This record gives sequence, C-alpha cells and structure tokens, in this order.
Amino acid sequence: MKSSFFHSLPLVGCLAFVSCFPIQPDRRGARDARPDADPNASITSADQQKIDEQRELMKQRAKENEELAEKEKEKEAERETPPDKPIKRPDDFAFANPVPGKEGFVFSPFNNKLVDVRDIPSGTLVRDPTFPEAEKKFFRVP
Repeated sequence: MKSSFFHSLPLVGCLAFVSCFPIQPDRRGARDARPDADPNASITSADQQKIDEQRELMKQRAKENEELAEKEKEKEAERETPPDKPIKRPDDFAFANPVPGKEGFVFSPFNNKLVDVRDIPSGTLVRDPTFPEAEKKFFRVP
C-alpha cells in the first residue's frame, strides 16, 4: 500500500504544477487567421472601399429579396381569397349520358343512376330527381 501511494505522489505533483501554469492567448486576432497574414498590416483605403461596396451590394440584394417576398405574399393572399359565389352559366351544367338501346332514358352525371327524360327536348336543363331538392343538382338532356 505504501508503494502505490509513493508512486502516485509524483503524478499528483505534476498535475498540480501544470494546472497553475497560465495559458497564453493566441497572439493573432480572429481577423488574421491566415498563417501568411502580417499582424502589423492595416487595411488600406482601397481595400476599405471594396469592403464598403460589397456591403452596399449585399444591402441592395437583401432589400430586393424582401420586396420579392412581399410581392409573393400578396400574390399568395390573392390566390387564397375565394370568389364570392360562382355564377352558374348554361355551359357550367353537365350533360347526361344516353342509355344505349333505351330511347328517352339517360344516366345521371352525378351518381350514374337511370333517369327518365321522355318528352323533354334536347338541351333542356333538368333537376336530378335522385337528389333532394335542397342539393339542387341539375344537368342537361343530351
């Protein structure tokens, strides 16, 4: 037991000595991270002018991007606004499909059920009798 204690004592002493040693900060600044950069060099007026031009260009691009984003939002808002109420025109109504082999009978375009349209002229707007009157489903006779 004494031998293990004496063997670990120098290790503890070395760790204590190293922990007291101050760490030197990096002498180069964050700006001069390149190994070939001169730490005493300063920015010239030409370099500063290029930097200023790049900043202005970046500001202009950011402003253009903001304007484009606003226009897209306006277009999206216009697309999302539903129309008040669609106006039913004669072209908006579906035509029924005639039943082959049975004169005066058609298939409803909404549920494909058989509807009797005898004595009704072609092109006439007819309410589908298979639906309740509240739903108001209309079609044209072929």
